[in-house]
Amino acid sequence: MKTTIIYENKNYHIDLSQPLDVSIPITGKKDNVNAWYVKAPTIEPHREANFTGSILAGSSTNFYDISFNPHAHGTHTECVGHISKEHQSVNQNLREFFFMAEVITITPLENNQDLVITKEQLETALKNKKPKALVIRTRPNLEVKIHRQYSNTNPPYFLEDAMVFIRELGVEHLLIDLPSVDKEKDGGELLSHKAFWNFNGDIRLRATITEFIFVSDIIIDGPYFLNLQVAPFENDASPSRPVLYKIK
Repeated sequence: MKTTIIYENKNYHIDLSQPLDVSIPITGKKDNVNAWYVKAPTIEPHREANFTGSILAGSSTNFYDISFNPHAHGTHTECVGHISKEHQSVNQNLREFFFMAEVITITPLENNQDLVITKEQLETALKNKKPKALVIRTRPNLEVKIHRQYSNTNPPYFLEDAMVFIRELGVEHLLIDLPSVDKEKDGGELLSHKAFWNFNGDIRLRATITEFIFVSDIIIDGPYFLNLQVAPFENDASPSRPVLYKIK
């Protein structure tokens, strides 16, 4: 279904029947994408006394319990509550769900035995563009990302000045295909999280970071219309489903 959307007083033509889903689902399987040293999520029939919530087990309905950690088990969107003493809910802070987004691709660079994303790389990829939402795909971009077990692997991360650049550019919603914007083991410094939310200044309560996306190579770099769908959990982070649409 082709439609015209008016966004910030401009008309954009998109086809709602051609969504480009960049989320990784929670499956309840052992090969579910995972990070932060937690067990795999579980999705299983509820059991109580003589009741098992499965039609195959004789129940009239399927009635499943789900156990997962939003930060560890799939695509999720988080707010500053992830690093603040004060409770902040992404469900309360994210008030809009449609944005103009820019997709860029970056190959992290070696730096002191780490792989990092730098300010200079972002400047080159963005070419003076100032999107409200920024979607970053990293190379190599293999489908194994959908099932990768990231714990104790020291994945790529953002240098602090790179995240300051993103914030000063005016990006309010950052989407990445990594488990975190910070180094896996950084002693709790969280420099890039803090830089993005301007944690030591005027905190950006409405800004979000979405981690664990997967941007297929069929999606080329450039501008898209983004629908950022977030499950309404009153928590610092929630499972989410970012969907891109080509702009005609």
